[in-house]
Amino acid sequence: MNILYIGSGFVGACSAAISASSGHNVLVYDIDEKKIKMLSSGDRGTIESCLFEEGLGDLLVRNKERIEFTADYKKVESFLDVCGAIFMCLPTPEIGETGESNLNYYFDAADKLSQALLNRNKKKQDKYIVIVNKSTVPIDMVDKTQEIMDKAGVKNYGVVSNPEFLVEGKAVQGSLKPDRVVVGAWKEEDFKIMREVYERFYNSPTVSYIEINPKEAAASKLLANFYLAYKLIACYDVIGRTCETFEDLKFENIRNVLVTDKRIGNWGFFDSLYAGGSCLVKDIRSLSHQLQTSGTDASLVNEIYQGNKRQLELFISRAKNEANFNWKDKKVALLGVAFKRDTNDIRNSPSIDIMHFLNDNGISEVSIFDPAAMEYFKQVFPESKTIKYKDSELEALSDCDVVIIATDWPQFKSLGDLILERVGNKKPLIMDGRRMLQHRYEDLQNAGFNIVAVGSPFLKAKK
Repeated sequence: MNILYIGSGFVGACSAAISASSGHNVLVYDIDEKKIKMLSSGDRGTIESCLFEEGLGDLLVRNKERIEFTADYKKVESFLDVCGAIFMCLPTPEIGETGESNLNYYFDAADKLSQALLNRNKKKQDKYIVIVNKSTVPIDMVDKTQEIMDKAGVKNYGVVSNPEFLVEGKAVQGSLKPDRVVVGAWKEEDFKIMREVYERFYNSPTVSYIEINPKEAAASKLLANFYLAYKLIACYDVIGRTCETFEDLKFENIRNVLVTDKRIGNWGFFDSLYAGGSCLVKDIRSLSHQLQTSGTDASLVNEIYQGNKRQLELFISRAKNEANFNWKDKKVALLGVAFKRDTNDIRNSPSIDIMHFLNDNGISEVSIFDPAAMEYFKQVFPESKTIKYKDSELEALSDCDVVIIATDWPQFKSLGDLILERVGNKKPLIMDGRRMLQHRYEDLQNAGFNIVAVGSPFLKAKK
């Protein structure tokens, strides 16, 4: 099948790569010419510097004969003559902190697409085509998409909802071996086309292929992200907080007891300073907004969001309240700016709010290191007399007064050794926002370090 993707971000690029590897002929369109050039470079390193997803570069290089990236809309217009499915992979960012989605990117793309669809097949529109909402969108987006197409006079088409449940950092692996594929449509004709798109998964004994209506599909995405966020935030706002409050409770031991209960399960049981990323925070507030504008109470949804904000604020405040630490004129080592490991995505990264806090509190210098995300972070916080970007953890640690671990990169587990061996006589406050050093807390205390860690009471130096 010939498949068009509009939008080459995380969802569009990964989904398009999987379609190409499934044997489909794929065209990916985006207005970002720099991104298009990088993704079509044929070089794995260049691709991963654009979208850091394990396996994405290899997949695009291996299937380069079946996938093309373009910023030329004329190619899109020609491709529509033979295209069977159009995946809409547009950003739908939140407007402020209102929960309302900014749909301008989507509507602009849909309006432009509607005019191009009118001209397909020499204006005959005789080839049936489906428009697939791949991005996370409001529950009633299928109606809005249809209104745009009908108003323009588009014929012989269907609108489908096919939400993406990928995990950043594991997107390619998750796409090749998904636990489920969800397709929402009103017409059997649309389902038939989507079965062809996902032929490799439709009859797979290991994949749940679920066909429902498009509003149910869109709602399932929002509700899935709400429930995942609920588990994450409940873990550190209740379980982690309990371990911070009472002496002689080790978070890892409490977790091991809880996850052995099959009713509870083991996903999401790790303590953190914040749940960030492009989806969870935005989708919690989007669900709240949609419920409230429909006249339904959203108190629990709102409290989950507040619990996330509260966690980061409490973590930062513990430096002053528990360690009596004064931030003014201090040197800070900020380790990790991606919102989580295995990605270069900084959207809703806790490090963004941490940087604002540091700037507001008069620090003298912050040294930043992240294995993958520094180039994107520099676009928000350019290098300056105060802000320095380092090539390694060790460089960032040099002569600092406080160490903040904000991302759970596996290599940060060895920071305890670096701190004990390399920092010299200076004893910086250690703020572990991911419990990366929990296996060395006692050693660090014995060596004279004060530690503020999520999931632990204040750990005072023992000498």
